[in-house]
Amino acid sequence: MKQYKILLEEQEIPTHWYNIVADMANKPLPPLHPGTKEPIGPDALAPLFPMELIKQEVTADKWVEIPEQVREVYKLWRPTPMYRAWRLEAALDTPAKIYYKYEGVSPSGSHKPNTAVPQAWYNKEEGVKRITTETGAGQWGSALSFACNLFGIECEVYMVKISYQQKPYRKVLMNTWGAKVYASPTDLTEAGRKILAENPDSPGSLGIAISEAVEKAATDPNTKYALGSVLNHVLMHQTVIGQEAIKQMEKAGDLPDIVVAPFGGGSNFAGISFPFLRLNLEEGKNIRCIASEPASCPKLTKGVFRYDFGDTVGMTPLLPMYTLGHNFVPAPIHAGGLRYHGAGVIVSQLLKDKLIEARAHDQLECFEAGLTFAKAEGIVPAPETTHAIATAIQEANKCKEEGTAKTILIHLCGHGYFDLAAYENYLSGNMKRHELTDEEIQHAIARIDTPEI
Repeated sequence: MKQYKILLEEQEIPTHWYNIVADMANKPLPPLHPGTKEPIGPDALAPLFPMELIKQEVTADKWVEIPEQVREVYKLWRPTPMYRAWRLEAALDTPAKIYYKYEGVSPSGSHKPNTAVPQAWYNKEEGVKRITTETGAGQWGSALSFACNLFGIECEVYMVKISYQQKPYRKVLMNTWGAKVYASPTDLTEAGRKILAENPDSPGSLGIAISEAVEKAATDPNTKYALGSVLNHVLMHQTVIGQEAIKQMEKAGDLPDIVVAPFGGGSNFAGISFPFLRLNLEEGKNIRCIASEPASCPKLTKGVFRYDFGDTVGMTPLLPMYTLGHNFVPAPIHAGGLRYHGAGVIVSQLLKDKLIEARAHDQLECFEAGLTFAKAEGIVPAPETTHAIATAIQEANKCKEEGTAKTILIHLCGHGYFDLAAYENYLSGNMKRHELTDEEIQHAIARIDTPEI
């Protein structure tokens, strides 16, 4: 009898987060002050983050203990299931073995609560009354709204305007958990007013929304800021995914040759891949980890590695990362969670050192892959997730051509049931292919005015 679902017991929820920096030969370069361009210390982050999260951001410890209060909340949905995708394998007629780790069973429908819960808890412990944040597709905003509601903290979300319009029920979900949600850019902040003065019809971007959320937090002593991706502590919180996946693969008597995840800022890719990369770094395994990004926002595959701001206006520290430039405004594709100009510092360093790979896909190819998966496995994947599925299908087809039986693990980081308007757009033939030209990329990169590395 075929085994479809591979489960873990409640007691197998990880007790610690994994910090890959401890195992990296080349450590990431330090962040720089946006004004002086000198390396900054933990104190510079104090206006935005609680001290325990700042300590995690800069820690050299390999393992960071997960507070028991956080693990208790994790038990609402963790451990998450892993499936053997037998029907997808049959549909592709491939000798490859395909598994997927499914994070869509969380309260908000994605992997994002893995970091939203600890971030909200650490803020609560330090007496913070309000948290501001940005969100693209609404996955992160939903997760933080859920977490803040659990701990009695006000939540204020700046949602990229095009996603606010495309995904109205994400806004409703955030409102249900008590959050206030604004379509960014807004006239509520100096950053938003500046953008609107330049372009009243701006579709918004994650960089713009970050500027607004950071400004609100920096100007109110009772408010802190939370980020859903990019930063070291955020990526570390997500490693519960990969740690569980390793145990599940062991139960299946298997180990992936290839691990694939979508890539926006780095949180879902890091969450599943970093624990497997530990096996490469510690045990000499040779597991390929591929980050799948949109062709309309290809910072890993076509961007440059240099210092850049994490936001559009230039309020955040300068980070060493692959970027298309903080002024870059991506096209309004449906994978709103991947529309970010830069990449996490750790992921950028790993790519620079050729310890991971990156691949870009057009949204038409991604939605075709999403439909193939939905018809075979029954789960409608989030638009962001379809990027990883597209890469996995490429690799499975390659196995068919070469006659090799490799094992592929997909991070199915969220469901797409709040994104059905995007699928309707694709099925009706109204979705357009979009890939940046080399000229557009060079124009974006030429506008970067931050220090080179």
